[in-house]
Amino acid sequence: MSRSIAGLSVIITGGARGIGRATVDRFVRQGARVAIGDLDAKLAASVAAEYGDQKVTSARLDVGSRESWEAFLDEVGHFGPWDVLVNNAGIMPLGPVLEEPDGVTKAIMDVNVYGVIHGTKLVGPGMVERGSGHIINVASAVGRVALANGATYSASKFAVVGFTEAVRQELAPAGVDVTMVLPSVVQTELATGVPAARGVKKVTADDVAEVIESAVRKPRAEMWVPRW
Repeated sequence: MSRSIAGLSVIITGGARGIGRATVDRFVRQGARVAIGDLDAKLAASVAAEYGDQKVTSARLDVGSRESWEAFLDEVGHFGPWDVLVNNAGIMPLGPVLEEPDGVTKAIMDVNVYGVIHGTKLVGPGMVERGSGHIINVASAVGRVALANGATYSASKFAVVGFTEAVRQELAPAGVDVTMVLPSVVQTELATGVPAARGVKKVTADDVAEVIESAVRKPRAEMWVPRW
C-alpha cells in the first residue's frame, strides 16, 4: 500500500540546489511541508520564497557541525515534528589521493559522513519516541563500487552505506524506516566534469528526487538510480 506524502513534515539538507532542490519541489507539490537546510542560506531562502512560508521554510545549515544542526532545528522547529529526514547534502572533490590537501579530506568526511550522522542523531530520537518516521540517506553508486581519483569521496559514501545498514537494524523495532538511495553520476554542479560509467547514462536531479519520493511512498532498504 502506498503511503501519502500530503501533510508530512520533511527536512531536506542541501535543499537549495541539485538533487535537494528537485526533491523540495516534488514533496511540496505532493502536499508536504518542507524545511530546507543549506550552507547557502540566501539561496535556500529564495527557494523557500517561491512556495510561500506556509509550505516551505529554510535556515542555514552546516551539516558537518552538530551546533549548526541544533541551531537549524531550533529555527525550523515550527514545521515539526519531523516525519522524514532526507540527508542529501554532499560534496565531491576529486583528484589523486596522494595530492589531496588534508583540508579537502576533512571537508569531505565532515559533510558526507558526519552530516548524515549528526542529522540522524538529532532528528531520529523524536521519530523513535513517536514510533514512526523515515530517514533517507543519499549515498552514491560509489558507495558500492569505488572510484579511482575519488578515494576519499568513495570512502565517505562507503561509510554512509554501512551507517545506513546498521541504523536500519537499530531503528526498525521502533517503527522508523531507513533507506539509502544510490545514484550513478547525476547531472548537477556537484558532478561537473565527471564522466559517466561506460553504458550508463547520467541521471538528472529529478530522477533521483523521484526515487526519494517513491521511497517515502513505499519504504525500501536500498534504491538505485537508475533503478535497473
